[in-house]
Amino acid sequence: MLVSSVQHSEVQAQAAKAKEKQTTAQQPAVPDAYKMDMLIRTVLIALSQANLTGNYTVLRDLGSPSFQAVNSAAQLSDIFRELRQRRLDFSPILFFNPKLVRQPAIDESGRLRLTGFLDTRPERINFDMMFELVGSDWRLFGIAVQMQPAPAATAASESNQAPAKKEKGTATKEATKAKAATKTEPPPKQ
Repeated sequence: MLVSSVQHSEVQAQAAKAKEKQTTAQQPAVPDAYKMDMLIRTVLIALSQANLTGNYTVLRDLGSPSFQAVNSAAQLSDIFRELRQRRLDFSPILFFNPKLVRQPAIDESGRLRLTGFLDTRPERINFDMMFELVGSDWRLFGIAVQMQPAPAATAASESNQAPAKKEKGTATKEATKAKAATKTEPPPKQ
């Protein structure tokens, strides 16, 4: 049977719609707020411990296979050298909630991007992270971390953060930048 070009175009359009639905169905959903919070904290604590010990194997092992393929522990050590030399302890982040500066999003490659900060004092921890779904787990794909002087606090916000300000090992006053991203595809700049 000969299919006319009109019928053929309809068949192609229906096939394209079916493929689009299938692709959309395969896209992972943005995790809930609790899961995103845990992803951010886990990576920052692993980075903090790596910086304090000089051992980046756990941070690397938290990454996706593509992250691990391009980032050895030695390369991560080199990437985070400046931050490590400051001997910053990020453990006070357990008392702060991550604040996202952009909506969490899944890109066309199915990667989750989380960009925000932890309002620590005297310096704020800025982060830009990407995660890749491996099986049913989100695994680190890319990371950038930057320390920035915290903006002046209001009296109300200072009273909420008084216990955290007394913690030892919080960031010092001099600002420095330390960035790391996978060599496969770093998080795009804003």
